[in-house]
This record gives sequence, structure tokens and C-alpha cells, in this order.
Amino acid sequence: MGVLTRLPEHRATSNFTQAGLATLVGVSRQTINSIETGRFEPSLSLALKLAYLFNVPVENLFSLPEN
Repeated sequence: MGVLTRLPEHRATSNFTQAGLATLVGVSRQTINSIETGRFEPSLSLALKLAYLFNVPVENLFSLPEN
């Protein structure tokens, strides 16, 4: 099982579209969609960019599943 994400909740709260968020962090809309659906795990640099953008610790956006 991959990394769990709260990106959709943070994105919706901030009123970003997937395309708008993607532009802000320099990736494609498909990348944001893949992260949100669990098909892609972001790089550390992308995870940190997203956390910085939402002004939250990276752990608020991404976590490991419980065993």
C-alpha cells in the first residue's frame, strides 16, 4: 500500500482546481490527479512544495498507512 494523502481536502478548502494547483507547483494536472487517487507518490521536493503552498507540515498532507 502506498502513501495516504489529504491533498484533495486541502485543495478543495483552498479552492484550487487540479490544473491550477499543478501550475503553481510546476507539474501536470494528471500528476496531481495521480497523487490524489494514490496511483503516484510525490517526490520529496514536490511534497514539500505542496506543504509550503498550503502552509502545513508535510505530515498533514501525506502519511504512511497503519500496519
